[in-house]
Amino acid sequence: MNVLVINTGSSSLKYQMIDMTNESVLAKGVCDRIGLEHSFLKHSKVGSDSVVIEKDLYNHKIAIQEVIAALIHEKHGVIKSMSEISAVGHRIVHGGEKFKESVIIDEEVVGVIRECSELAPLHNPANIIGIEACKSIMPNVPMVAVFDTAFHQTMPRHAYIYALPYEIYEKYKLRRYGFHGTSHRYVSERAAQMLGKPIESLKIITCHLGNGASICAVKNGKSVETSMGFTPLQGLCMGTRSGTIDPAVITFLMEKEKMTVKDVSDFLNRKSGVLGISGVSSDFRDIEEAAKNGDDRAKLSLDIFCYRVKRFIGDYAAIMNGVDAVVFTAGIGENNDYVRKEILSDMDFLGIKIDLEKNLVRGKEMDISSPDATVKTLVIPTNEELEIARETIRLVK
Repeated sequence: MNVLVINTGSSSLKYQMIDMTNESVLAKGVCDRIGLEHSFLKHSKVGSDSVVIEKDLYNHKIAIQEVIAALIHEKHGVIKSMSEISAVGHRIVHGGEKFKESVIIDEEVVGVIRECSELAPLHNPANIIGIEACKSIMPNVPMVAVFDTAFHQTMPRHAYIYALPYEIYEKYKLRRYGFHGTSHRYVSERAAQMLGKPIESLKIITCHLGNGASICAVKNGKSVETSMGFTPLQGLCMGTRSGTIDPAVITFLMEKEKMTVKDVSDFLNRKSGVLGISGVSSDFRDIEEAAKNGDDRAKLSLDIFCYRVKRFIGDYAAIMNGVDAVVFTAGIGENNDYVRKEILSDMDFLGIKIDLEKNLVRGKEMDISSPDATVKTLVIPTNEELEIARETIRLVK
């Protein structure tokens, strides 16, 4: 069975075609600048060079049509006709409290996703556009919604309720939801496989470290705590996001800098994080290079990022009464040996020790623990698309 995995943004659409008989990627690509000038489709058939197709992608429906055209193309296609697409899996950012797991998409599901748009205004409306575009072109192909928030719905109430008047939670469902759930689920399950133990017997801390970053405590296969909250702004210091701060900072800034609500939101989400501290970039590669060249603020931003990840690892070991494995994934987690080394330094009291030579690995699965470590440290490239495809096939079957 072939599953088309769709990840829709406001002006972009990423996709992968996966053959689920052996879980191999047949093709992948991205439609960029949808609805804007100079739009294009970049398509890659596995084993062949990428092709860039410049096309007027006026809307997401046209983008989906071009994706299918690329998939069935005589030269760079991977299927003969659209009928070979068995199902479509959609990444949906926010499922609120309604969805605790993936679901087959119908009109009721779309309605609930629309209701949750208030919680994810930049993502859910775009996700709905992707669903509707696929439905208009492939009306008889089953579709599945896989939610970023669903994995964290197993958190206990004392973990997700904010210390605000309870009626505010009841009225607005204002609580901690967590994100990157599909990634945390995938790497925790893969970690259990690498360790050769059932996930139901393990305590795993997964570190999804990219421009957006979050940590998750996975106990017995279930998320019991995660660093992001009502929005992806809570938790770690990130590329451009401040992470957790004293709430009084907001009112202080509004008074002293004459900021509006929109100004503060933009300030905390797009101008803060390592970008704001370093003044260099939100890209950790640029920051690390600047730090090596003696830039004190760049070094400080790296120190703050690593320090906060370390704090969460310690917190989550306490929450779970121990830890069996720490997993690093996503762009920084998979590729930045300096960050991994700094995060895990002086954590031997927990049994965490890494082999510095093994730690040089980039983008490959590896156990980088030292021989005398009692807690395993694993590098596992995330594969959210495969996890979405697995969920899709599970439900369609």
